[in-house]
Amino acid sequence: MLRMSKLADYATVIMITMARDPEAVKSAGSLAETTGIPAPTVSKVMKMLARGGVLVSVRGVSGGYQLPLPPQRITLSDVIAAVDGPFGMTECSALPGLCTQEAVCGARANWQKVNRLIFDALRQVSLADMAGPTLSEGDISAIHARRLLPLAHPGIGQRRVISVSPRKPPTTRPQR
Repeated sequence: MLRMSKLADYATVIMITMARDPEAVKSAGSLAETTGIPAPTVSKVMKMLARGGVLVSVRGVSGGYQLPLPPQRITLSDVIAAVDGPFGMTECSALPGLCTQEAVCGARANWQKVNRLIFDALRQVSLADMAGPTLSEGDISAIHARRLLPLAHPGIGQRRVISVSPRKPPTTRPQR
């Protein structure tokens, strides 16, 4: 099963809550109350998100955290990368040199293609998309059509356009 970390999951919940009121400055305590995530975890995640550039810290009596950009300009890939680091389905997909089998692996190039497809999909969904009503197939097609520019994160490759063709049904061969 492919799964992002629990902290990245919490980060998306927190950021979607922030996106619903993008101008507001929110405290970790108020977000914990709204989301049901324990306050120490919210505080930890918000610090990670601020270090990753998808939240800014606001000091003072009414301080807390605020979105640095409109929710339409922050993507799921930005949020996940801020918490989990460079996106990678496998070790060699995220950063070269992590896997001892890298030089002789027959699957590496294909895993990297799969990694790029998933990363591109996450990069096309904004916080505004996630904060709205449940996405329909039409919404997903519209998101796919409008290429959003991601925030810059260290370790994430440059934007690439990947063409995806519909999967063809397997052909059957006569049995011998």
